[in-house]
Amino acid sequence: MKKVIHIVGARPNFMKVAPIHRAIAARNQLQQVLVHTGQHYDVKMSDVFFSDLGLPAPEVHLGIGSGSHAQQTAKTMVELERVFLEHKPDLVSVVGDVNSTVAAALVSSKLGIALAHVEAGLRSYSRHQPEEINRVVTDRLSDLLLTPSRDADANLLKEGADPERIHFVGNVMIDSLLASKERADQLPVLKTLGVEPRGYAVCTLHRPSNVDDPKLLGGLLSAISHVASRVPVIFPVHPRTRKMISEQGLGSWFERSPNLRPVDPMGYLEFLALTSQAKLILTDSGGLQEETTALGVPCLTLRENTERPITVEQGTNEVVGTDPDRIRESADRVLDGQGKKGRIPEYWDGRSGERIADLFARFLGVDEDARRAASA
Repeated sequence: MKKVIHIVGARPNFMKVAPIHRAIAARNQLQQVLVHTGQHYDVKMSDVFFSDLGLPAPEVHLGIGSGSHAQQTAKTMVELERVFLEHKPDLVSVVGDVNSTVAAALVSSKLGIALAHVEAGLRSYSRHQPEEINRVVTDRLSDLLLTPSRDADANLLKEGADPERIHFVGNVMIDSLLASKERADQLPVLKTLGVEPRGYAVCTLHRPSNVDDPKLLGGLLSAISHVASRVPVIFPVHPRTRKMISEQGLGSWFERSPNLRPVDPMGYLEFLALTSQAKLILTDSGGLQEETTALGVPCLTLRENTERPITVEQGTNEVVGTDPDRIRESADRVLDGQGKKGRIPEYWDGRSGERIADLFARFLGVDEDARRAASA
């Protein structure tokens, strides 16, 4: 069997890889190796997602851990070179835009191994975001560009990508959401937290551009505390954000706002149970912009731009920036019942993993091999 290596490194990767891995396994045409770089190494940020999503334990766990962007990327490259030389894959599949993604892209390209990028073509057009650099570099090196939306196709064509490399497959993260929602709905998360359906908001913050600047983070917390004066705000606090709040002396916002409720990061199913029944989501996460559109929950993106404009054009997302006054005004509109009513974008149908599995089989000539064997 020809071999595909899947690279995962951080929490958002797991939701994207799980449907692809499952679809390929069902066909029994390709050998798969799952490599976890360990970019996210906290159990709640990583390990629990494997069980929640039905992913098998990784065959390889690199344990890279934290560090600067250069350190993390370099360590991952060194370890992945060893893995690729040992396992000799026919195709390396990377997802998203984290440091593990670009590290795998660089190593596979230098070793002459074919590369597929799932979630290709997304652009914020802000080089201040390290994720944007990772996206652009990975797309330039990829043999297969698998896009989640038509605007991503347009971005790649504008950059001069070969149209034959571009394949619109839809949003694979929505596969995981649709496959998991029934199980998530059965969890007693809301009861445990003491909130009612559509009677609370959820907030997530993790991007360095938002949490590393004390003045900016303080302004965001002030706006979120305003929301908490109207409804409880459940705030699963990313380890980086918790560290910054502590170091910058911003914990008083939680003391002043008893309805602003910090909790530990949640597993995938727990978090889905929470977000799917919220009245409002406030976030700087790209993936959560997509999930809220699929769930029909109003979302305020606390950034100045988004690489997922389809969630604004067709979905429930509004990009409101980081100005506290604008966030307050936008949140009040949603809480007053004037949130966006979106629609589900094309190919966000739960079958993207199957389309990708079919594409990998065609690209690697597996279907042709099977036909030759059958006719022999």
